Amino acid sequence: MLGSIFVTFLKIGAFTIGGGYAMIPLIRSEVVKRHKWLSEEEFMDGLAAAQSCPGPIAINISAYVGFRLRRYSGLLVATLGALLPSLIIILIIASSLTRFADLESVRRVFHALKPAVTALIAFPVFQMSRSGGVNLKTLWIPVLAAGLVSFLFVSPVYLIIAAILWALSESVPSGDRKP
Repeated sequence: MLGSIFVTFLKIGAFTIGGGYAMIPLIRSEVVKRHKWLSEEEFMDGLAAAQSCPGPIAINISAYVGFRLRRYSGLLVATLGALLPSLIIILIIASSLTRFADLESVRRVFHALKPAVTALIAFPVFQMSRSGGVNLKTLWIPVLAAGLVSFLFVSPVYLIIAAILWALSESVPSGDRKP
């Protein structure tokens, strides 16, 4: 099982362009749909936890899945599998980019990748919205949060704290609330 976890996350890490958020749909597809290691709800819980923790989200969700499957050894191999391809690629790029960075063809390639990376990030946002219960009635919440962060530069930390406080206040039965 550890070998399967490692190979799965190694493939995801090796063939995903666009960083952590671009990896989420691939991780979900492999973990929930293909291998059925986690349910959709377990994956969404892990994704929420991964977003709440410091560090790259792809590494956090990989660690979560690995830990859920095989505790600490699973955490280690899943994280290593997801991290290793990026580490190798970054080392190769860093050592050679200085020679090729000024080439027009290299600039064009990076410019052409921007829309693809944007789409890879947008896709999990729509999927998470559906799984998270966002509908026409509640769409204002993520739109407001995005606006506060983007235009008013409100720290996401404050929004997370506000969401936690709101959720806690909603979980208290109305008879138990203090005036």
